[in-house]
Amino acid sequence: MEQALENLSKEDLLKVIFSRDEKIDYLESQLAMYKRMQFGQKRERFEGDPDQTMLPFNTESAEVEQQQGEIKEKIEYVRKRPNHKGRAKLPAHLPVEEIEIHPEGDLSQMVCIGKEITEELECEPAKFYIKRYIRYKYAAKDKSAVAIAELPERVIDKGIPGASLLAMILTAKYMDHLPLYRQKQIFARENIQIASSTIEGWTKQALEKLEPLYEQLIFDTKTQGYLQVDETPIKVLDSEKKGATHQGYYWVYHAPLEGIVLFDYSPSRGGIAAVPMLGNFKGYLQTDGYGVYEKYGKKKEVTHLACWAHARREFEKALDNDKQRAEKALLMIQKLYDVERQIKDGELDVKQTKERRLAESLPVINELGKWMFEEIKNTLPKSQIGKAMAYAYARWDALSAYLYDGKLEIDNNLVENAIRPVALGRKNYLFAGSHEAAQRAAMIYSFFAICKKHEVNPFQWLKHTLGNIMSINHKNLKELYPQNFKKLADL
Repeated sequence: MEQALENLSKEDLLKVIFSRDEKIDYLESQLAMYKRMQFGQKRERFEGDPDQTMLPFNTESAEVEQQQGEIKEKIEYVRKRPNHKGRAKLPAHLPVEEIEIHPEGDLSQMVCIGKEITEELECEPAKFYIKRYIRYKYAAKDKSAVAIAELPERVIDKGIPGASLLAMILTAKYMDHLPLYRQKQIFARENIQIASSTIEGWTKQALEKLEPLYEQLIFDTKTQGYLQVDETPIKVLDSEKKGATHQGYYWVYHAPLEGIVLFDYSPSRGGIAAVPMLGNFKGYLQTDGYGVYEKYGKKKEVTHLACWAHARREFEKALDNDKQRAEKALLMIQKLYDVERQIKDGELDVKQTKERRLAESLPVINELGKWMFEEIKNTLPKSQIGKAMAYAYARWDALSAYLYDGKLEIDNNLVENAIRPVALGRKNYLFAGSHEAAQRAAMIYSFFAICKKHEVNPFQWLKHTLGNIMSINHKNLKELYPQNFKKLADL
């Protein structure tokens, strides 16, 4: 063997050494993982360092000042149903039209002894109207000066649509998934003829007004200490190939502690697409098993969290392959979710949540790990049950990491829920017209997702935001976030 190595060139020898080093690193990591799975994890591992910074992390003041300066330059003046039985109660905030109905005939000899009230919910179609600004001019008697009031700031300078109409168009397209050509048909039924190109232009210009607020959202999302990340495809027309589409991706970032959702478009699903958001990220990063995230999860300043929902899905796929062992794994995973349900129902605080998990979830995780350690040795790697075990095995530390802090989630389901509207939209308008259009759509998807999380009416929020974003002070830009609009509406 030594003689064979001596006959190799220097370049080939380096390749052999490099290959051996890689194999040694791999075997050492495997040995460490086996030890953890065989002997179980200690509670102390998740107790945490008392000197460690707790969530949420704070942003450096210098970064905030820099961001405010950038935003200032950007802004321009061209610018439940609950579970119930029986009939649903009608909303108390709606106006009421009362219609009194008296019995027919002579009632002069009768006395009213009461009344019965029946209510029904009615509506009128969207009402279109013209808002006409009439500005009176005044002149000095000596004709030395003329005075006239300034027009209020408008969303589209010298344009026809008002904030309400633009908010309705965007909400219908991106929240209710109603393509613009269908909205044009609605206008036509009201005898309002608007060209398709005009509606498309309105949509583009309205979205462009949201750019400063979106850039502020990007900055605030980057500074979060806990992010969940996922990606979803979107087809985009390819300008270089007529009629062809390009497979682009929305990268979605969700900050559970603040209820922030950010959609970012990229033509690629490669790791470079996440660099702008995750390149300098520090904190807890929760993802599915996509390999791109492994690079970011291994950074010294990052604690990588995996998703138990994805691990569970792998074992669900194995039910037809090996029902007995798949069910055993699923039952243990279900115990972890039972603990989470108890935490939610009991409305436990962060400290209580961590204590409950360490007391009840950690033993289950250790039991599952020991069981897999024994079973995986006698399992075909290419079988579905083998793949399920390998998936969990390779991510064991990341699957257990949610025990570190009571603020952390057991899975990535919250960010997946934020992505669902995009899937519905794909079925209706099929593709984005360009890469730029896809990125503009990412802005409104972000804000509508935040509206949904904070139970804000997206139309009302957008109407308010479009009407105020041109004149608001850049330092107060965050006041236009949906969650802050909700506070304003509740006053």
